[in-house]
Amino acid sequence: MRAVFMVSALTSILAVALICLFLFANGIPAIGKIGLPEFILGREWSPSDTPPVFGIFPMILGSIYVTAGAVAIGVPIGIFTAVFMARICPRPIYRVLKPAVDLLAGIPSVIYGFFGMVTVVPLVRELFGGNGKSILSASVLLGLMILPTVIGITESAIRAVPEELYDGAVALGANHQRAVFRVLLPAAKSGVLAGVVLGIGRAIGETMAVIMVAGNQARMPAGILKGIRTLTANIVLEMGYAEGLHREALIATGVVLFVFILLINLSFSALRGRGEK
Repeated sequence: MRAVFMVSALTSILAVALICLFLFANGIPAIGKIGLPEFILGREWSPSDTPPVFGIFPMILGSIYVTAGAVAIGVPIGIFTAVFMARICPRPIYRVLKPAVDLLAGIPSVIYGFFGMVTVVPLVRELFGGNGKSILSASVLLGLMILPTVIGITESAIRAVPEELYDGAVALGANHQRAVFRVLLPAAKSGVLAGVVLGIGRAIGETMAVIMVAGNQARMPAGILKGIRTLTANIVLEMGYAEGLHREALIATGVVLFVFILLINLSFSALRGRGEK
């Protein structure tokens, strides 16, 4: 069994190493040809021009704005829902609410996209104007999509806190709500941060649902009611027909996305390490 576990671990490491090797081997040369400043900070993406122009700064901002909006919407709702399910929810309601949250995690991205097209986009259009396909629509939809991740991990973290902490807080005079929010939730902050980071990873890496509600316009973001294109959407929309430097530039876009995810995970590790000191 020790050998089986070792092989499993090495297989996972090998898979990650091969992905990194593929991305960097095919993406770094393209960045070198285009130029790092022109590629990262360029404000125009036009592969059909002569010469072609590959600037992904609008897509970088689009990914950041949509992810930030999803976090602003989904994280507070997810944390409060997890607290309710872990420490407040009556058992009959929990038996219904828990499977419903689990079901949200199993819904395919394209179904979320259809839901966004027929519900979120028309609602945003009626309430705020525009055509509805915008940063706001994508943020609302991604906020819903990260809820199962945030709720599940946060609830588990809260339940893992020793019950003695709650009993001690109540014994010192705290009421139920104060003991939960001022003692249990801070004690579970490492797990809460893990849920938030995984939710951010889900949001920044989502593709299909964002394509269906964000407008897919490769331009600088002009407001939350305007359309944008994210890094993932840019890759999916053009990879099917791209060739030559265009294809290499799309792979280089994947390198930038990979670096973003890596930085998010490193930031989480640093925050968790600081919190455990």
